[in-house]
Amino acid sequence: MNLRPLPRRFYRRDSLELAPDLIGRLLVREAGGVRMVGRIVEAEAYRPDDPASHSFRGPTPRNASMFGGPGRAYVYVSYGMHHCMNVTTGGGAAVLLRALEPVAGVEEMARRRGVADGRLLCAGPGRLCQALGISLADDGTDLVAKGGTWIAEGSPADEVAAATRVGLTVAVEQPWRFLDADSRFVSRRATRASRR
Repeated sequence: MNLRPLPRRFYRRDSLELAPDLIGRLLVREAGGVRMVGRIVEAEAYRPDDPASHSFRGPTPRNASMFGGPGRAYVYVSYGMHHCMNVTTGGGAAVLLRALEPVAGVEEMARRRGVADGRLLCAGPGRLCQALGISLADDGTDLVAKGGTWIAEGSPADEVAAATRVGLTVAVEQPWRFLDADSRFVSRRATRASRR
């Protein structure tokens, strides 16, 4: 399994182009002497002109990582309790990682989550971060530098589905959530599919 970090140029593009291309890639996390790996099966795109994006009103201390260039982690807390990890593309755009298929370090993920069902370990952005031990301390992490957290090649999905995003009150009609149409590890299934 090739676990080398993807290069900076991979992230330097529109979030709507990056999001479906992240499906099938591997999120690698090294913490506490354990390597955890999950295959990305669901991701949502956010653009700076998108009213649902944290960057819509410009830079703030909270969203500074979204403006820090491509290939960085933007981590925030949702509902005061759940950490969520995004991958930045630069200029205030990012892709939220919504679900993983656990590949390696599954026992550690299960220990962190307190859940035995592999399908529920990383099905949702908060669960994903809890399983991998991702927190606000990881905000701004360079995903191109191997060590800590990065994204590697993986295996592409046979079919990538496009669906509306989840948990929003604005721009709810945008089909900017992408997922592996055949994966049982996604947080929510989609009804509309597009070939990759």
